[in-house]
Amino acid sequence: MAEKQTIMGRIAQLAKANINALLDKAEDPQKMIDQLVRDYTNSIVEAENAIAQTLGNLRMAEKDYEEDVKAAADWGQKAAAASAKADAMRATGDEAGANKWDNLAKVAIGKQIQFENEIKAEEPSLKAQREVAERLKQGLAQMKDKLAELKSRRDQLIAREKTAKAQAQVTEALGAINILDPTSELGRFEDRVRRQEALAQGKAELAASSLDAQFAELETDSSQLEIEARLAALKNKQ
Repeated sequence: MAEKQTIMGRIAQLAKANINALLDKAEDPQKMIDQLVRDYTNSIVEAENAIAQTLGNLRMAEKDYEEDVKAAADWGQKAAAASAKADAMRATGDEAGANKWDNLAKVAIGKQIQFENEIKAEEPSLKAQREVAERLKQGLAQMKDKLAELKSRRDQLIAREKTAKAQAQVTEALGAINILDPTSELGRFEDRVRRQEALAQGKAELAASSLDAQFAELETDSSQLEIEARLAALKNKQ
C-alpha cells in the first residue's frame, strides 16, 4: 500500500506540474524538457504497472465479493427450503422430522449471516480499491497528456532552434557578402581607372603645353626672319 501511495503521490505531482513555469525558470529549457520527458515516461510505466496490479487485485476482490453474495443467497434459499420442509413435516405430525429440518434451516441461516457479514466487511475495501484505481487511471491520463504536451513543446523548441541557426547562418553569409562586397571592389577599380585617366589627361596636357611652346618658338623665329628680310630690303633700296 505504501508503494502505491508513493506512486500516486508522484503521479499527482507530475500531473499538476506547471510545465510553462518550469521552462520559464530553466537555464536550458530543452535540456529540462528532455529530463521531464524521461521522468514522465518512467513514471507512466510505473503507474501502468501499479494500475494493472491494482485492477487485478480489484477484480479478484470483486469476484470474491460476488461469490459471497451468491453464497449468502444460496444459504438463504437452503434455509427457506429447510424451513418449508419442517413446516410440511410438522403439518403431518412428524415433530422430530420438523425439528431436524428447522435445525438445518438454522444452520443455513447462520451460514447466510456469515456470508452477509463478510459482504459488509468487503464493501468498504472494494470501494477504496475502486477509488484508488480510478484516481490512478485519471492521473495516468493526465500524465500522458502532459507527456504529449512536453514532446510538442520539445519539437517546437527544436524547430525554433533550427530556424534560429538557419537565420544566423544567413546573417553570417550576408555579413561575409558585405565584407567582400563586389560593388566595393568595383568602386576601387573605378577609382584606379579614374586615376589612370587623370594621369593620361595630365600627360596629354603636358604634351600639349610642350607642343605650344615649340610652335611659339617657331613663330618667334618667323618674326625674326621677317625683320631680317625687311632690313635687307631697306638696304637694297639704298
